[in-house]
Amino acid sequence: MTENKPLIDPWSSNNITDYEHIFKEFGLKPFNEEWKKDLNHILFRRNLVIAERDFIKVLVRIKAKKPFVNITGIASSGPLHFGHKVDIDLFRFFKERGGRNYFAVSDIDAYCSRDKILTMKQAKELAVNNLKHALALGLDEKDVYVQSRKEQRYYEFAFELSKKITNNEFEAVYGHVNLGKISAAILQYGDILHPQLSEFEGKMPSITGIGLDQDPHARVTRDVAQRLGYDIEVPSFIYFKHQSGLREGKKMSSSEPNTAIFLDDNLKEAEKKLMSAFTGGRNTLEEQKKLGGNPNICKVYEMLKFHYEDDKELGRIYSECRQGKWLCGECKKYCANFVIKFLEKHQKEAEKKQKTAEKIVYG
Repeated sequence: MTENKPLIDPWSSNNITDYEHIFKEFGLKPFNEEWKKDLNHILFRRNLVIAERDFIKVLVRIKAKKPFVNITGIASSGPLHFGHKVDIDLFRFFKERGGRNYFAVSDIDAYCSRDKILTMKQAKELAVNNLKHALALGLDEKDVYVQSRKEQRYYEFAFELSKKITNNEFEAVYGHVNLGKISAAILQYGDILHPQLSEFEGKMPSITGIGLDQDPHARVTRDVAQRLGYDIEVPSFIYFKHQSGLREGKKMSSSEPNTAIFLDDNLKEAEKKLMSAFTGGRNTLEEQKKLGGNPNICKVYEMLKFHYEDDKELGRIYSECRQGKWLCGECKKYCANFVIKFLEKHQKEAEKKQKTAEKIVYG
């Protein structure tokens, strides 16, 4: 690793903002504008999907109504928040377009890579909690697997992958990391590549949606795929903007509770967080009315942009904010009302999924 080469840390809670530099440094392609129109989902329409690696292979399969592997997952390192919901929304989108679906609940990954997870028992308890919320968001239980309960072939394959990357290569991509994070990364490569083994789906294009901070995993997975003695497709990736945290300069993170609205947050606590979130408002009410606000840096507007379905209403809020007609207090109350209604319904559904989640995690 050269001294001036920027390092993307997939385990950090810092938010990436310099997209152009990242694109240039690591060879990412901006997501094609015509493809966004074809795919017609809020994540594409609102320019929240921003980059890709070899997505054309998957798009061709979608248009031809041919199958492709749809693989993603969550590490059970903390409670799920609205930022995680984006991963699930994208997974469901590709499922509806013909994906062969693999959703990993990564309990071993979480235990190995996160210092605060002290035992596998704790990782599994979090996995149950995560999974009940994921199921409530619309995942089908048949599409889900838990790393610690995966079949033997998966683990054999992960050990095979471990010989395809050297320590020097690993440090060049990730920097100096501990053995737990190496183990977790190797399992992630296995998650993405194993569906193409003959024991599963066989060779076909695959898609994984990730945030820019996870690109180190994508780059290594693509390299490793070409070193294996298997006839498989190099996996494709699309990159969405991470929903940033409610505090300036942070992404939503389970490790920093004040940055996130969690799916099991108390409703009053969720409202309190939103009402104190960073906005693009002016210093005074008079300035706000005269100069307008800046929704492009507002964490409250960003919550609506990622999750509120009504394009027309979202456009109105943006326009009136810029004109000084829509004030920060109004926007916070509007967003809090939307989030509370969502959480009320979601949390009731999540409780119904508790036993199913326990069965999947513990058997």
